[in-house]
Amino acid sequence: MKKILITLTIGSYTMLTSAWAQQNDANRMKEADSSFAMKAAQGGMAEVELGNLAMQKATDAKVKAFAQQMVTDHTKANDDLKSVATKDGMTLPTTLDSKDMSTKSKLSNLQGADFDKSYMEDMVSDHEKDVSEFQHEADHGTNPDLKAFAQRTLPVLQNHLQMAKDALAEVKKTGK
Repeated sequence: MKKILITLTIGSYTMLTSAWAQQNDANRMKEADSSFAMKAAQGGMAEVELGNLAMQKATDAKVKAFAQQMVTDHTKANDDLKSVATKDGMTLPTTLDSKDMSTKSKLSNLQGADFDKSYMEDMVSDHEKDVSEFQHEADHGTNPDLKAFAQRTLPVLQNHLQMAKDALAEVKKTGK
């Protein structure tokens, strides 16, 4: 009788720990999806804000065109993400975080070629991170809606990265 009780206890313990581990893994995956959505929302807002700033301050035509593309494309992506978030019951941030506010403040104090170069350097760096994060979500996301959003948006971000690199090379070459 004791042997059966010990076997049942060990079996129950194994089932409980296995179920707990699966639930823990599911929670971690949900947290990763939620974190992705928050970062994507923050980044999208920043792209629009900084794009609007660049349309006012940039002196290089390629930088201005890039900035306009950022405002257009990221406004569309932001609206798409808001729809996904609403459907899935997520609350997204509505204001820039301190890092993006600091970037905006730094750029606001620059003029001419210094602004153009700094803005484009920031855009290259930012889009390299974005492409990586969106690729990860597209490949490994567990929320089907967020995964589809990442898959839809990834080619746009890859295009932005190439545009940013081209514009930065132009700004560095002309020095204006």
